[in-house]
Amino acid sequence: MELNSVKETGVLIAGAGPCGLALACDLARRGVPALLVEQAPALFPGSRGKGIQPRTREVLDDLGVGDAVREHGGPAPVGMAWQDGERTGEHRMFRVAAPTDAEPYGEPWMMPQWRTQEILLARLRELGGDVVFGTALTGLAQDRDGVTAQLSTGPVRASYLVAADGGRSTVRRALGIAMTGETVDPAPMLVADVRIAGDALDRLNWHLMNTDAGFIALCPLPGTEDFQLTAQFKEGEPDTSAEGVRALVAARTHLEAADVTEVRWSSDFRPRAALADRFREGRVFLAGDAAHVHSPAGGQGLNTSVQDAYNLGWKLGQVLDHGASAALLDTYEQERRPVAAEMLGLSTRIHRGRQERGAAAQQLGIGYRGGPLSSGRAGVLEAGDRAPDGPAGDRRLFDVYRGPHFTLLAVGTDTELPEPAATEGLRVHRLGAYEAYGKGLFLVRPDGYLGWAGEDTGGLAEYLAPLGLDLKTGP
Repeated sequence: MELNSVKETGVLIAGAGPCGLALACDLARRGVPALLVEQAPALFPGSRGKGIQPRTREVLDDLGVGDAVREHGGPAPVGMAWQDGERTGEHRMFRVAAPTDAEPYGEPWMMPQWRTQEILLARLRELGGDVVFGTALTGLAQDRDGVTAQLSTGPVRASYLVAADGGRSTVRRALGIAMTGETVDPAPMLVADVRIAGDALDRLNWHLMNTDAGFIALCPLPGTEDFQLTAQFKEGEPDTSAEGVRALVAARTHLEAADVTEVRWSSDFRPRAALADRFREGRVFLAGDAAHVHSPAGGQGLNTSVQDAYNLGWKLGQVLDHGASAALLDTYEQERRPVAAEMLGLSTRIHRGRQERGAAAQQLGIGYRGGPLSSGRAGVLEAGDRAPDGPAGDRRLFDVYRGPHFTLLAVGTDTELPEPAATEGLRVHRLGAYEAYGKGLFLVRPDGYLGWAGEDTGGLAEYLAPLGLDLKTGP
């Protein structure tokens, strides 16, 4: 895809990582014009964010890539501790729970970041979108009606700009938005994707070795021939060259340097936790790593980033295409910044060994109770809660919710329901008794959270109006 000298679009997205790609997919399925640009010549090549938490699996399923994620990923291997070349015992790396009707995914799913991005890009192309690679954002200016961005290929005019351009975000710096945080660990780290010869190391375990120089771990990446290597350096700086990676493996494990047959990608970093002071400046939004930077120990960075996109996408769609109040966009920061702060704290505690990777890491408990878009309660749920999955005749509730629409769910009640004036924006579904909800009416937002709940429809029309939705009570 090539840019013309001047281009106009509804939303300009800077950065084709998981966040930017997820947002582009969500906007594309809504028919919202969007332009996704990426400074690099191709997708990010490494495994970095390899853990997909259960809530993110639900998001990806809604975006239409659930089958591909299931095909190309796998469960987390059981950890295996080593000492002096000998196995010393297994170690569960993550909480694993049996799937239930309400929570269909009970454990994190392992898949290298590059594969996640490939899957999302393929989905984006199915929806008629694409990425403009080799295109850098070099400057921006905004006014009351939009944003003019200077790209390396020429200017673009957009109604809104979303910065999904990573921890060193050009957009965030141009806006002068500070990041507040801390160094999680002063010791630098190395991460690399490597291939190991033959039977030198089994792929059934996540191999963990502690040494005086720092730990090293080798995790097999499902659906590939690769291992992700992570290593801490208590002294000195990581050598990211292929020779340096091989020497590191030989020095800290029972393997020989020659057992590392290929180093496919490598990088160094210092674990840091930082949160942008604000997620919005006028018509520009920060999302993903541009808004929050995590230690990788908690497996929260990619997941929180994708869910930023999921929260922002439907709101942009309602404002641009359905006449919703522009004030709706204020709720992005109001809802997502507290969540990002919570996940940053969790990641840091896990990195420092103060908390296990338990239920909180799976992000199924995240919600927006008491938030600006949460009103009422019914049955066992309160507005702001995640809408549980469950049987819905010959389908699942997640099948009913899948797509860019709102769903008014009536559970265990014969309450007369108004007809949606615009059926493409709001669908109605009745369900018999289901304990995960209890009895009542539940308005499920496009991102799978309850916006409104009640025993009857009183107040529902007033709730929907600022969202660009209308109801009528009869034919």
